[in-house]
Amino acid sequence: MSSSNNKPPQNKKEEEEEEEDDYMSPLFLAPPTTTTSSSSSSLPIKETSLQRRARLRREAEARARPKSKAELALEAELQREKAHSTSLLESKPQSKGLAMMAKMGFKPGSTLGSSTSGSAEPIRVSVKGGGKEGIGLESENKRKLRELVEGMEKTEKRQRVEEVGYRERVRREKEEQRLEGQVRGAQKVAEGLDTDRARERGEEMGKRLLKGIPVVWRGLVKAREEREAHERMRRDLEVHAARRGMTYDDGEEDEDDKRALGKKQTVYEVAEDFDEEDEELDGFNGLTGEEKLRRLVEYLRGEHHYCFWCKFKYEDEKMEGCPGLTEEEHD
Repeated sequence: MSSSNNKPPQNKKEEEEEEEDDYMSPLFLAPPTTTTSSSSSSLPIKETSLQRRARLRREAEARARPKSKAELALEAELQREKAHSTSLLESKPQSKGLAMMAKMGFKPGSTLGSSTSGSAEPIRVSVKGGGKEGIGLESENKRKLRELVEGMEKTEKRQRVEEVGYRERVRREKEEQRLEGQVRGAQKVAEGLDTDRARERGEEMGKRLLKGIPVVWRGLVKAREEREAHERMRRDLEVHAARRGMTYDDGEEDEDDKRALGKKQTVYEVAEDFDEEDEELDGFNGLTGEEKLRRLVEYLRGEHHYCFWCKFKYEDEKMEGCPGLTEEEHD
């Protein structure tokens, strides 16, 4: 009985449970031992029912507990070593194959066949890599390694191609921007030279048809007029909104005052063919930057003996001293 509980048991069942708890203590869990009597005879201590019940419970718990990976690996290693160290000739019961060989005259320890020059020892098993790998594992590992290397090479190649493609795209975009800037500069030069020549000839520089302007710099004028038209429209809307509440009329206001106060709409003059389609200009705008620049350079040289790269106007069409037509020739 346990000394921790001083209350008397209520019934026989509680008494058995307390006795079982006492037998579960380390003192009673020890395996049965043998004692030597005075008559020098060894008699085992008889296992009581409670001890047997406790032992069976421990064994059931041990069987029910899942084994860890280390324990399973140790058991497999022990079984493998036991199998390798046990000869089939000594195995009990004897295998059917060995029994058939014995009927044919084979004796344990002798060689196979009619001659005695063979090996009497069986071929030893050589375990590689823990004994769980198959024959084709090495080739499989090589294949996986080769696929991994090929995948890495493809990834690196794709990255290099993408990087080269990105750099090439950025280079082309910068080159196009540079060419567009040169085209605008050449158009401004052509406009200035044509305007100066018209003034020298005494020609009127008022509003004229867009189609009367050389196509190489016609787009510059049209884009400028479009920007000016949008800007004028924006200013008119702002003035109209600011003067919307002014309804009084001063008889002393002149035309300039009314226009300044937004009471009179300003009429702007634009080219008569501003809104008309211009196939010639559309065709020029559809050219590449290099082609536009080439045509502008040729126009300046042919009309004004001016080299866009030298930034100089020569006296005659021979243009002596000019290296050539292209930018590379002027480097």
